[in-house]
Amino acid sequence: MSTFKAPKGTYDLLPPDSARYLAVREAIAAPLRGSGYGYIETPGFESVELFARGVGESTDIVTKEMYAFETKGGDRLALRPEGTASVLRAALEANLHKAGNLPVKLWYSGSYYRYERPQKGRYRHFSQVGAEAIGAEDPALDAELIILADQAYRSLGLRNFRILLNSLGDKECRPVYRAALQDFLRGLDLDEDTLRRAEINPLRVLDDKRESVQKQLTGAPLLRDHLCDACKAYHEEVRELVTAAGVVFEDDPRLVRGLDYYTRTTFEFVHDGLGSQSAVGGGGRYDGLSEMIGGPALPSVGWALGVDRTVLALEAEGVELGLPAATSVFAVPLGDEARRVLFAKVTELRKNGVAADFAYGGKGLKAAMKAANRSGARYALILGERDIEEGVIQLKDLESGEQTAVGVNEVVAELESRLG
Repeated sequence: MSTFKAPKGTYDLLPPDSARYLAVREAIAAPLRGSGYGYIETPGFESVELFARGVGESTDIVTKEMYAFETKGGDRLALRPEGTASVLRAALEANLHKAGNLPVKLWYSGSYYRYERPQKGRYRHFSQVGAEAIGAEDPALDAELIILADQAYRSLGLRNFRILLNSLGDKECRPVYRAALQDFLRGLDLDEDTLRRAEINPLRVLDDKRESVQKQLTGAPLLRDHLCDACKAYHEEVRELVTAAGVVFEDDPRLVRGLDYYTRTTFEFVHDGLGSQSAVGGGGRYDGLSEMIGGPALPSVGWALGVDRTVLALEAEGVELGLPAATSVFAVPLGDEARRVLFAKVTELRKNGVAADFAYGGKGLKAAMKAANRSGARYALILGERDIEEGVIQLKDLESGEQTAVGVNEVVAELESRLG
């Protein structure tokens, strides 16, 4: 037993459970690949400044949860707490927005890091799949992303999730609302910290999960009563397009997201089977982010879905993903000559696209058959001395227990036709 353990608040993904995580990543990525999104990968760490500017100085993510450090060369870096700022930085640096076609559509998958109090569904290292559409202000893009996330979840067999939708307005109407909200908040009985947050970013106070704060927020002015005509029309079109696609959502006038860069469309995917960490993913439009990090005006929209949270949601609904067995054929050699013959057959099967494994370590028949059953394989190939003399291999169906002798040269073709 090793003396080392995984760091607090992290987890290791191990077989067979890890296959579920891979399947979830795959299912979320599939609709994106089919809709013009190209894959992007960015470094696990970036300049601290990118997140301070991009995510927002006043957010908990930047003030409390970021893993920031100084390198030997004196650079201030941080492990990435979220994906959007990095993806936008990479797109700007590579001038993707100048290459012709806007929007630039990108998808990514990776690990993110936040120093949080660990609890079920909330870890210090977590995995997300995300998508960003950069450089176009079009309600159809916002709708497309909501529809693709819905499609991804449904393809996994998830049913009991809800989509919450709201508009956060833009630089025309948000300041008016902000001032009205600040006036309201100043009249409440709030602690120092929360009052300070109300001065920097009052919308974040609406997101405060504490009962004592939520109680006082009844009667707070709502953003939707302050939207300008352009934002109202934009939001109406997003709602119409999503509805026409048969995707059900709920209007949530109190929904804000925990990042400063969101404008207009904002949405969240929640699952009621997850207790307090009910959000499985979310996103929205972030029209001013490019300028915040020193780029040109590039209105954009995106989302990120939590892989860990999605797996928990599947468990909560009791959804079994029909994962194919990792191994279809398991070879059991008895003796040295049999090892050579069967190892060659396993190699040939693998080349032909059949998942095959081998009883390594010179196990006896009993132990090797146990390994074959544990592997989840449908068929076992068994080869002993007498079989070699007769030029056959025993092909055993591990489900029915039926065993047939098949010629050494016919066995690969026979397995391929049976596994079809």
